[in-house]
Amino acid sequence: MKEAGFPLGILLLFWVSYFTDFSLVLLIKGGALSGTDTYQSLVNKTFGFPGYLLLSVLQFLYPFIAMISYNIIAGDTLSKVFQRIPGVDPENVFIGRHFIVVLSTVTFTLPLSLYRNIAKLGKISFISTVLTALILGIVMTRVISLGPHIPKTEDAWVFAKPNAIQAVGVMSFAFICHHNCFLVYGSLEEPTVTKWSRIIHMSIFISVFISVLFATCGYWTFTGFTQGDLFENYCRTDDLVTFGRFCYGVTVILTYPLECFVTREVFATVFFGGTLSSVCHIIITVAIITVAMLVSLLTDCLGIVLELSGVLCAAPLIFIIPSACYLKLSEEPRTHSDKIMSCVMLPVGAVVMVFGFVMAITNPQDCTHGQEMFYCSPDNFSFTNTSDSHIQLTTQLSILNSSIFQ
Repeated sequence: MKEAGFPLGILLLFWVSYFTDFSLVLLIKGGALSGTDTYQSLVNKTFGFPGYLLLSVLQFLYPFIAMISYNIIAGDTLSKVFQRIPGVDPENVFIGRHFIVVLSTVTFTLPLSLYRNIAKLGKISFISTVLTALILGIVMTRVISLGPHIPKTEDAWVFAKPNAIQAVGVMSFAFICHHNCFLVYGSLEEPTVTKWSRIIHMSIFISVFISVLFATCGYWTFTGFTQGDLFENYCRTDDLVTFGRFCYGVTVILTYPLECFVTREVFATVFFGGTLSSVCHIIITVAIITVAMLVSLLTDCLGIVLELSGVLCAAPLIFIIPSACYLKLSEEPRTHSDKIMSCVMLPVGAVVMVFGFVMAITNPQDCTHGQEMFYCSPDNFSFTNTSDSHIQLTTQLSILNSSIFQ
């Protein structure tokens, strides 16, 4: 919303969700037309080895970058949670983001990622969904209690902003699940295109509903001050948000194994023909998770990670490749609705990918990682005007600290 402008951002959110829904069904239709049961085999049969190789790279990079982003989120959020424990020194190395990333990896994400069957993560995914609902409730609560006290930026409610393509990249990152859709489709008791379509429609509807609520409440609270990681906007002394951070950290830890499944499957398919022995399964899983952990220790700015992954990996996986495969495989007439939509999605994906990458490099998001926002301290005058609005803001901040964070 910050990058696109709030009204245009909402419209783009619905647009990306619709394209995601359409392309997920299109992929399974392409698999049925080609007689294949994986994304890689579909592209291999459609475009040969060059297409297979390109998809393998993208299909590995996206979930791998997602693993990195989840580590960043876990380190950021849980470190702030532990800092709120009474008697704990905020400078203690054992509650720092680096130690938490390593600890969560060894204790939780690695053991969960060692499963071979993705269906075993079903209960874990349900827990993650429940925690997401709790987090949403906290964000909605704070838009009422905190939002009125945060000064609104001048361009907060303009219809569109020049960084809309970057916003599409972030949204694409949020919605993409194409890299593991064949895995999920294969886990259904009776997989059919009709049943898959019904599941996808329901899942995308729920996802976009939750995303709109998060986006609206988060942006309405902070407007132009919104960070790539929304929880970076809230003050560390807010205990309700601290509970939300804990839920958020647990959620991404539980989601992490789903991405690891895909990276491992791609690696196994490319180099081992899709079958791994027990020893190779363990070695490859440990290697992938270790590399992701090391990279996440080197960067802490989430916004640029989401943008680059969205435009370079998510855009082709959502918009370009499913459309190209279907257009080549289908014998339907050109006026068929699926072919018309595919012809629209393909060039749109190319534009998002090229221009989004250029804009992400030339105009990166601001990152204030680890810094308290100015409105968290009434004594910090450096970001406020020295006019009457300054006095008003200072008064609001004093009320804010006494009424919300105590």
